[in-house]
Amino acid sequence: MAELTWTETAPGVWKAVIGFPDGLTPLSLIGAAPRTEALAQMVPARLPFGLDLVSVTEAGGGRLMLALPLEDEEKLYGTGLQFMRMNQRGRTRYLRVNSDPKQDTGETHAPVPFYVSDRGYGVLIDTARAVTMHLGSTMRLAETRKEDALDRNRDSGWRATLRSERAEIRIPEEGAGIYLFGGPALGDAVRRYNLFCGGGALPPKWGLGFWHRVPAMYSAEEAIAEAREYRKRDFPCDVIGLEPGWHSRSYPVTYEWDAERFPDPKRFVDEMTDDGFRVNLWEHPYVSPESPIYDSLKPLSGDYTVWGGLAPDYSLNAAREIYERQHSAQHIGIGVSGYKLDECDGSELTNNAWMFPAHASFPSGLDGERMRQLYGLMFQKMTTDLFRSGNRRTYGLARASNAAASSLPCVLYSDLYDHKQFIRALCNSSFSGLLWSPEVRRARSAEDWVRRMQTVCFSPLAMLNAWGDGTKPWSFPEAAPIIRHYIKLRMRLQPYLYTAFARYREEGIPPFRAMPFAISPDEFASAEKRRLSLPALNTTDGAYGKRSEPQWDDQYMIGDAMLVAPLVEGEVEREVLLPAGSWIGLESGERYEGGGVIRVRAGIDTIPVFVRDGAVIPMTAALPHALRPGEQAPLELVHFGTKEGEGWVYDDDGETLDYERGACGWWKAAVRKTAEGGYEGEFTGPGGLPASYSGVKWRFAELGLNDDGDE
Repeated sequence: MAELTWTETAPGVWKAVIGFPDGLTPLSLIGAAPRTEALAQMVPARLPFGLDLVSVTEAGGGRLMLALPLEDEEKLYGTGLQFMRMNQRGRTRYLRVNSDPKQDTGETHAPVPFYVSDRGYGVLIDTARAVTMHLGSTMRLAETRKEDALDRNRDSGWRATLRSERAEIRIPEEGAGIYLFGGPALGDAVRRYNLFCGGGALPPKWGLGFWHRVPAMYSAEEAIAEAREYRKRDFPCDVIGLEPGWHSRSYPVTYEWDAERFPDPKRFVDEMTDDGFRVNLWEHPYVSPESPIYDSLKPLSGDYTVWGGLAPDYSLNAAREIYERQHSAQHIGIGVSGYKLDECDGSELTNNAWMFPAHASFPSGLDGERMRQLYGLMFQKMTTDLFRSGNRRTYGLARASNAAASSLPCVLYSDLYDHKQFIRALCNSSFSGLLWSPEVRRARSAEDWVRRMQTVCFSPLAMLNAWGDGTKPWSFPEAAPIIRHYIKLRMRLQPYLYTAFARYREEGIPPFRAMPFAISPDEFASAEKRRLSLPALNTTDGAYGKRSEPQWDDQYMIGDAMLVAPLVEGEVEREVLLPAGSWIGLESGERYEGGGVIRVRAGIDTIPVFVRDGAVIPMTAALPHALRPGEQAPLELVHFGTKEGEGWVYDDDGETLDYERGACGWWKAAVRKTAEGGYEGEFTGPGGLPASYSGVKWRFAELGLNDDGDE
């Protein structure tokens, strides 16, 4: 047994090193400085076990296994972007980057070797290798009791995975850095992880608007016409995304504009900007022989090809400089606002394998396994740094990521298309410093279309991806008014969303987060007892009809005050777990008592959203696009329910990085009851009103947003 030496490397964060780890790891690649001041301001950290109970032992074949203690009812969350389940206890997670995570193995677009416990601690393995975590799925013979061996044919309590007392993690042969993040609550451990990785990303304001990706081979004229159709039809939109056809060659790519479809790229971007649209470009890592940078990148690339193109080694400064020079001149210099970073993950599907193999070698000394694990991080960091060098913010998409990604302004997406899994991924991403978009591409029916669009409007990045079939928000005419309403509602909620992201940056609190952040283990247990007293529901997947214990992985919080419980096609009723206290329907104004499970019904024109009694939600007008620097709109402070309460408003220019140098502010909106039984609001902060807002209007919405007929 190897002895671990622990050092408190930041407030509430302990580190030990096993062996001789590789120089390049997710933490060293991103290189973000921990936000130690914010860490020091948190509640004192603690671990629910002594550091002496964490051990490293040698297993079969000379493998090193890290072991940590587990309590009997302990739940484990995280391990990156997982689609199949939320509680990972009792599962073995093989954490390798994979573009086709269709089996419940742990492989995924973003396999973050970090898990967090409902007992209030987190564990990170900082390595570029694929990691295998046995999260209570292995049982040592010496710890097995005779009564654990049940008869599967006769004993109803038989289960495939015995309740293990430990988590075991296979450490790479060369070793790894091990980090423990203290609680006392689950949310505290996640906050410490995010702050240790540099704090959360703060997107530009336009990034929180609505996005539309045009079909793959659209020309400049077609893309402009599509964008202007949004304005004509009164649908807000901030970003137009171009798909592979903007390249002169793609699969592999040139990174150069197609001269026929885009004869004057700068003029195209300028026209889009004048109309209030940003331009986002699709790309992937594999460089075509037709690209002007091919020859200079060839000696800096791996020894295996993808689609006949180069797989550059972007761990090398020389390779990054070539990429950055080309992108600065051809894209960012003419006003492009961000990227969709596709296919930096890889697939080994039998009939569709296309990634370089694990035994590939790269000039830096990295092999294919480590390069594949890090490729998504490399591309996110390169593009982010390009914009930072010009004092500009960006917001984009990536199909692969890993640990230490909290500070990167990229949202994950996937070609998979199950609505329930998309909602679960949104919940799971919050445990690992990731953001996720349940993007909409197509639908089986108007109902499916509406339900998907409602979910995406309450997500970190609201996007319709029409690259394949040309769908539009109005593709189902009978549903178009509902879609318009929810896109506009997202625009009205911009101040609330932007403030939630500001807390992510400064305090490490995920803006979108799963229910274990808001409800303690004891509250979960109490709510389950109350749920069992209700008649069973017949849902589309039968989960509740079977009365199995739900994971509540189909509802989530936005900020502290708002809870979203989406419905999918075929559902008109669902169970919702509400935290303690009173809650108000965002649009209906109906009052609900929390601390347990409620039943709600909602027609196709409504997604169930709840606001805490007493919360003050900052809102604004449903503008065609987000505010640009120097623009102003009225600020509406909406108080929900009957309790006294408060909310916060964060503001900066929404575009540059000047907020990092103090050009920003926080304003407090507080509501108190008057002696006459009414309400009065007070709005206080630095130097009067936030610069983005022309005035402040108070609204006391005891009955929700629609109590006076407002849209």
